[in-house]
Amino acid sequence: AHHRRGTLSPLHHKLGGIAIMTVTLFPIRLLIAAFMMLLAWPFAFVASVGRSETTVEPQCLWRRVVDIILRVIMRAMWFAGGFHWMTVKGQRALPTEAPILTLAPHSSYFDAIPVTMTMSSIVMKAESKDIPLWGTLIKYIRPVFVSRSDQNSRKKTVEEIKRRAHSGGEWPQIMIFPEGTCTNRSCLITFKPGAFIPAVPVQPVVLRYPNKLDTITWTWQGPGTLFFCLSPQFLPIYTPSEEEKKNPALFAINVRQVMAKALGVPITDYSFEDCQLAMAEGQLKLPVDTCLLEFARLVRRLGLKPQNSEKVLQDYGNKARKLEGQKLGLDDFAHFLDVPVSDMLRDMFALFDEREDNSMDIREFVIALSVVCRPAKTLETMKLAFKMFEAEEDGAITESELAVILKTALGVTHLNVSHLFTAIDADDTGKITFDKFRAFAEENPDFAEEYLYTENAGLQSGPCHCQQTQPSPKTANGICPDFSPKDHDGTTDALSKKHN
Repeated sequence: AHHRRGTLSPLHHKLGGIAIMTVTLFPIRLLIAAFMMLLAWPFAFVASVGRSETTVEPQCLWRRVVDIILRVIMRAMWFAGGFHWMTVKGQRALPTEAPILTLAPHSSYFDAIPVTMTMSSIVMKAESKDIPLWGTLIKYIRPVFVSRSDQNSRKKTVEEIKRRAHSGGEWPQIMIFPEGTCTNRSCLITFKPGAFIPAVPVQPVVLRYPNKLDTITWTWQGPGTLFFCLSPQFLPIYTPSEEEKKNPALFAINVRQVMAKALGVPITDYSFEDCQLAMAEGQLKLPVDTCLLEFARLVRRLGLKPQNSEKVLQDYGNKARKLEGQKLGLDDFAHFLDVPVSDMLRDMFALFDEREDNSMDIREFVIALSVVCRPAKTLETMKLAFKMFEAEEDGAITESELAVILKTALGVTHLNVSHLFTAIDADDTGKITFDKFRAFAEENPDFAEEYLYTENAGLQSGPCHCQQTQPSPKTANGICPDFSPKDHDGTTDALSKKHN
């Protein structure tokens, strides 16, 4: 009734105010922020001249003055950007006490504010230093550069982080976002081990944006705002135990638990790679009840994801073809992979032991591994699968064999492929070759939606199947929902795992 009389709601007033500020205040703020970056450039340039990438120059008086000036300029830039209030909690440790700062959750480019507040080093793409203006500011904080063109870059990066972390405080502290991607802050995803490999004390730093509306994260959808709040909190230094020093993954898990407790948010055992797998743009979209996410997690924990995936997958395919469908037990499976029998290997074996008779078809493992290693290359996976299943005399497979291939590639227990097989086998020969399948897939790029999802009730394509850990209309991280298994103690039976 009020709306019919012309009375505007508070939301309409707010949207109107934001619209006005967008065309009036925002351009002014943008100009001020750009001016501050231009103002910072000469100071960063002078301080960076003659620097060595392998040694640290003494912090003389004029360099300290430049450092203070740059911090003031950067604070003014963020103030112009809308961050009027910043409340820092806790005490930042000295580089000699904690060479590495681990920050989470990582949700937007505003997370760069703590970097400009502390002038700590970060890990960045090598291409960033060549960006005009910005590259000079980046080089001032002495980042660890990662080169995409260098195959050994990841190893070199870890070695450089270790070298700096063990320098006795000579180098600036390194700030690392161990999640490795942006989320919406409703949980903490798996931490990557890079920050924990040096086995030195780290200081966890949790980031909070106490806005009434979440307009910070990339996943936010709704009206924006021009005023922001940031509250970083420096937690007590975490010193690793001897066991954690030997096991960076355990070190990362325990630090994540400390940070999640401080934030009051849940954790998920799955990572950014799982989300990439779930949302890969291949012709076979993973359904909501896929078990390939569990498989991918076990692959990482067992260290089975090869660096040269193409060659390794071809080798596995050749070995599996020679077995001609022969069933393998757990010990044979371990021998095939050249790894010792372990609880994690048993969990993986259970995923393929459909009949629970302690046997598996190794070809299904190779197909699943191919999907995990190259999720967007559907035809490459199908080519490898056809190679393992096809008959020598005609290079073709039957309908039942196609069903095994596709249900494994989708990570489901049952799949009806009759409609799809009939469409491909236009000549009604009862068999199809890879060439026929490829031609059909190229003509029908949405064949999975048209021929599989419509034929199999309950088989719905989607990012993943989740168990929400808190009531929220949002997903548990910035890419997909919470993948955390219901049973964290590893007691889930094989059949439940295939459906979870």
